[in-house]
Amino acid sequence: MADFDPATTTTASPAKAPARISRERMVLLFSVMLVTAAGNTAMQSVMPSIGTALGVADVWISLAYTWSALLWVICAPLWARRSDRRGRKSMMAVGLLGFISSMALCGMVLWFGLAGFISASATLIFFAAARSLYGGFGSAAPPAVQAYVASRTPRAERTQALALIASSFGLGTVIGPALAPLLVFPRTGLIGPFFAFAMIAALVLVAVRLRLPNDAPSYAARGVVVTAPFSASSNSSLTGEDESDDTPADAGGSVLHEPDDIPHLKWKDERLRPWLISGLLGGHAQAATLGIIGFFILDRLGLRGDPGAGAGPIGLVLMSGAIATLLAQWGLIPMLKLGPRGSTMWGMALAALGTVTFAVSNDLHSIALGFAIASLGFGLYRPGFTSGASLAVTRREQGQVSGMVASVNGAAYIFAPAIGVWLYGHHPVIGFAAICTLCAAVYVLAWRKLTHDADLIINRH
Repeated sequence: MADFDPATTTTASPAKAPARISRERMVLLFSVMLVTAAGNTAMQSVMPSIGTALGVADVWISLAYTWSALLWVICAPLWARRSDRRGRKSMMAVGLLGFISSMALCGMVLWFGLAGFISASATLIFFAAARSLYGGFGSAAPPAVQAYVASRTPRAERTQALALIASSFGLGTVIGPALAPLLVFPRTGLIGPFFAFAMIAALVLVAVRLRLPNDAPSYAARGVVVTAPFSASSNSSLTGEDESDDTPADAGGSVLHEPDDIPHLKWKDERLRPWLISGLLGGHAQAATLGIIGFFILDRLGLRGDPGAGAGPIGLVLMSGAIATLLAQWGLIPMLKLGPRGSTMWGMALAALGTVTFAVSNDLHSIALGFAIASLGFGLYRPGFTSGASLAVTRREQGQVSGMVASVNGAAYIFAPAIGVWLYGHHPVIGFAAICTLCAAVYVLAWRKLTHDADLIINRH
């Protein structure tokens, strides 16, 4: 490490490129997102069958998620801002604890409901209350993971890095539906996946606590020599050769910013507005699609009379869509070097095409193919919108923008799944037409308002 001479050094050394995240830490970050995605999609693959077994209308199953989604929208930005002060690791732990407690309690409630110990209406009320733990506390993890990656990744590589993290959701949506039918044990029935993924998440939480270094603000100066923190020049220059990614990238190896110095992002910020609107509209299209697909499969395959048989076909279709999402995020984006705007536009076009394809399908193969095309599109769109919002602001604002992105993603799940199912219940054409209209709106907005990809790479300190 180079020595620091306060008598001769008066200005900050030039900012260095952020150190890349080690493979071990990336695996931990990937696992945090993976387990929550797998658990949620496993739940989605069995909930239509559980709702049918309980004898409740489809729309009420969708509405049971509403309160959780609303809490997600409210809490995600708050947790993101808190992560700027308390560190990303602690917020990941909070998020995992929220997921574990939510899945375990939801499983218990549904077990009592299916066993006939409580009524169907009481089951849904208690399920919604238990699910709210995920919206309120589980929302701490995704913005923390995104901010951890974004603040430690060079701008030119950020779309690919965030696509890798986003692909953990894609891989989770493969694993979740694939494992869900295998986790329907004789003693637990359809709620087996809830308990299984709660235990898996507990193991990930232990790994994060033990293996991911503490990145709280008190550790920000690790590896460098700092002048007296309580002097008049507490924001003094730093110097050193250490490029550990424990050091915040906004310090750039040169200046340590106090947490209170971080500027406060506004929702109306002109840099972000088009990206957030795109995320909101496209998110509603994706949420409505996911809300409809399970009930659509039960109807088209004539499985309403045997809800237990629906978990397999629903899981297969969700898994085909998840594989297509991985193809987009692991294959197409890196291979074609798609930027945020290009990914968003191509994604929405393919999502609309896929929606039309499975809407007119009458067999499992055709439904799976159409849903895979739609998922390929959403797989391109999601990292495009996420990285576009990240690149629109400075590195010091990454924690806040990740919270905004998480909030926008959650906002789509407040009413979109229930409204999509309600429209589908009136007539399938109405529900699918609404989804295609939202996709078209995002495409037009991206074409007219989103910043071109080359301009987004321009460095912002």
